[in-house]
Amino acid sequence: MPKNIFVVGLDDFNHALLEPIGKKKGYRFHSLLAANEVKWQKNYVPEELLGKAEERLKSFSGSIDAIVGYWDFPTTCLVPYLNQKMGLSGPSLQSVLKCEHKYWSRVEQSQVTQDIPKFCAFNPYDKDLRTRIDLAYPFWIKPVKSFASQLGFRIHNDKDFEESIALICEGIERFSTPFNYFLNQVSRPQSVADISGEFCIAESIISGRQCTLEGYVYHGQVEVYGVIDSIREPNRSTFARYQYPSHLPKRIQQRMTVAAQTVMNHLHYDNAPFNIEFFYDEHHDRIWLLEINPRISQSHCDIFRKVDGASHHEVMIDLALGNQPNFPKRNGDFHSAAKFFFRTHNNGVLKQVPNQEQIQRVKERFPDTLINIHVKEGMRPSDLPGQESYSYELGYVCIGADNEHALLENHRKCLEILKFEFSQ
Repeated sequence: MPKNIFVVGLDDFNHALLEPIGKKKGYRFHSLLAANEVKWQKNYVPEELLGKAEERLKSFSGSIDAIVGYWDFPTTCLVPYLNQKMGLSGPSLQSVLKCEHKYWSRVEQSQVTQDIPKFCAFNPYDKDLRTRIDLAYPFWIKPVKSFASQLGFRIHNDKDFEESIALICEGIERFSTPFNYFLNQVSRPQSVADISGEFCIAESIISGRQCTLEGYVYHGQVEVYGVIDSIREPNRSTFARYQYPSHLPKRIQQRMTVAAQTVMNHLHYDNAPFNIEFFYDEHHDRIWLLEINPRISQSHCDIFRKVDGASHHEVMIDLALGNQPNFPKRNGDFHSAAKFFFRTHNNGVLKQVPNQEQIQRVKERFPDTLINIHVKEGMRPSDLPGQESYSYELGYVCIGADNEHALLENHRKCLEILKFEFSQ
């Protein structure tokens, strides 16, 4: 019988990548919660989302074989909660929260590795706040739970600090209220018991060549199946592209893999995918662990497909069904691939965005190129939901090529065709 797999946050892009897997392996995919129910909402109410999901599961007449998701919070917490309730394969909610809660995660990491920055927690509503942070400028501040770099700020001086704290206090409730719901479902050690979703974390600056390890844990065995380079723009805060495979030395990738294995086992995270972001400081030959995400990165799905011959949705599905993944390696049509972002700092009204004729020209010139435009004429970039603190993401293009030089050249030619223009 076909397996019935329920997807939290199903959208057209990911559905197009899931359907070939379903046809090949006999899976049927069902939308448990739509993308617009778990993304881009001004407010998330976990009780309502869980109620909708449970009602839809109860009304389904067939077998319920797996529940999966690839978005950030609240999806990352909804999926393990529902899996535990339905008796399905997956990690415990507590182990997921040890990844999601940035301060809790650092406390746990500090018990098994030194490859992390100095850090401290603070309540952004406290008085004399700066005196409570035992870090010299510059440093980063961010809520213990947010996503997509929202409300994350690099702080250089008192003025930066005061302005950023005001923005955090204005927007943190969107994350803190639903996050507290999930925190209250698990037991927490004394060291983090009082650090609720309203808190923030300050961290010393770490830097270097950034990458992401995509991996999974299956019955306690940690495997890493891909390393992706994360190339930032000159401001050191904004991603320009994700490129696969990584150009980091193999010995550095191995050091990161060992660190990932140590940390994920310590967190008792099991039977699920993850991705971990690292920096490699070449000058000091040191690796730094940036953060852990208890999910696949859907941003990497198409570039895995281009290089390895399959989207790593397959890893997510195999684990959700209780099976060990067997992900292919270098079976794709390209040796190199990247997801390039269209970004801007201009918040003017868009008077031109790439149209279908331009998009078709790119696809004819570079077959298998994927283009997604988030904006329309007449919009301002600030109308987009879920943007980071330093730029606006107008869309992206995923390109494959024989090597990095050809990849960058193909991207340059794409930009000559795909035009964004702003009114003055």
